[in-house]
Amino acid sequence: MNKILMRQARQFQEKMEKVQQELEKATVEASSGGGAVTVVMTGQQQLQSVKILPEAAEDTEMLEDLVLTAMNEALKKSKELAASRLGELTGGLNIPGLT
Repeated sequence: MNKILMRQARQFQEKMEKVQQELEKATVEASSGGGAVTVVMTGQQQLQSVKILPEAAEDTEMLEDLVLTAMNEALKKSKELAASRLGELTGGLNIPGLT
């Protein structure tokens, strides 16, 4: 019985590592201001790039809002992606610390 649990735990750990590697490579993109600011983030919430169209830089206050909006949307999408991929692994169980 104990060997079965150990094998299942090892299999779960292997699957978890695979999902983490996939999330590291997966990206989400979000933009604001009609594409004036575009943010790309990995499935592990690491910011990869920020692109700003030159005309968006003319108004600093507006640019700050656009960057903030795009980053928050990318973070939301990234978390949703991670939750979805990890949910597949855990069968929908909400395990603290996995997302």
